[in-house]
Amino acid sequence: MKTNSLTEGRIGPALVKFAIPFLFASMLQSLYGAADMFVVGQFSGSAAVSGVSTGSQLLNTITHAVLGFCTGGTVLIAQQMGRKNDDGTAKAIGTMAVTFTVMALILTPLMYIFTPQLVALMQAPAEAVAQTRQYIRICACGIPFILGYNVTSGIFRGMGDSKTPVIFIAIACVINILADIVFVGLLGMAASGAALATVMAQGISFLLSLVYMWKKGFGFKFERSHLSVDGYSLKWILKVGSPLALQNVFISLSFLIITAIINTMGLVASAAVGVTEKLISFFMLPPMAFSMATATMVGQNIGAGKPERALKTMTTSMLYSLAVSAVLFIATQMAPAFFTGIFTDDPAVIEAASQYLRSYSMDCIIVCFVFNLNSYFSGCGRSVITAAHNMIATLCVRIPMSWILSRMAGVTLFHIGLAAPAASVLQVIICLAYFLWLRKKGKLYS
Repeated sequence: MKTNSLTEGRIGPALVKFAIPFLFASMLQSLYGAADMFVVGQFSGSAAVSGVSTGSQLLNTITHAVLGFCTGGTVLIAQQMGRKNDDGTAKAIGTMAVTFTVMALILTPLMYIFTPQLVALMQAPAEAVAQTRQYIRICACGIPFILGYNVTSGIFRGMGDSKTPVIFIAIACVINILADIVFVGLLGMAASGAALATVMAQGISFLLSLVYMWKKGFGFKFERSHLSVDGYSLKWILKVGSPLALQNVFISLSFLIITAIINTMGLVASAAVGVTEKLISFFMLPPMAFSMATATMVGQNIGAGKPERALKTMTTSMLYSLAVSAVLFIATQMAPAFFTGIFTDDPAVIEAASQYLRSYSMDCIIVCFVFNLNSYFSGCGRSVITAAHNMIATLCVRIPMSWILSRMAGVTLFHIGLAAPAASVLQVIICLAYFLWLRKKGKLYS
């Protein structure tokens, strides 16, 4: 398997070279999620769109939690690679494999059994309840594939290989789109067809990545005995990954709650939020890709004893993220209906989604700072702060602001969409305060 050292050479080119595959992989992953929404919107109506929207947000909560834990493993592998500790790297990989297998065995039946209760908590519109239940139950059966794909991708990236995951997600994207056309378009299976297409795509992608990993090897000794739980590795993954998982869950839960709040405003509002969330997931990809690359680069450089290079990586990533996000933000302000019209031809949904997009898209600028600061802290092994500021922003700004605005007369989705950027502003303030405190105390790299 190809490995790559990120501790030498010019930071800018190395960051871009490593981040671009992240971006393509994330774009493809979002594309096959958006494909569900697009095909369902073309063939099955607003009730199915709402079902896929609500169900996919619930499944995204699990995916984001898994990504948090995976980032803990990725950073550990990166640091061990920076130290050139092959045995430590092998133990980290084995611990990730065993830990996430156990997670899959627990989460899959729980999600399937408690689907009705979860749909009720989401307050899905009455017309969309059946579609939402079908979507969630089928996708619940694919949780092992979701976990498996993210673990293998995390291993590749921790070793400095961000290109290989793109291949497998591209395969998944093609399979998902073709299956969507067959199951939803030709067979008329609506939300359940979209879910089946997603599970099929993820399953094939994961199995292919396993075969590739088995045939290529790791470039160092990896034996069956490494497929066990190493105490140090598990402790590190939980130390770094748990706060990140909690952070991601809080973000997802906040949007689930906001979706539930907006669902009370009717089917049009529910569908509009689903359309906007898909668009925002695309617009967030550039800063997310750079920040994910930052976490790996910071981890390798901290492991190699190069803290100044780690810090410069973060600031460089911020500048690149801002440059791309500014262009996307301006585009959404100038032509919001163009973007929202991609996923639906319902004029009412397009108008409502355009309102929500105009305000929500402000967050694309602010998260450039949040994401990269989080990745820097994570790469240094200080991820607790990320969970703390997300919890504060969620409980003190994002949720209460959305709820209060939704109860006020004359309020539109534009006003409710302001809750996300407002919460992110608070997060930036907390992150910068923590960063300056660490530097003042001389604990920035320790």
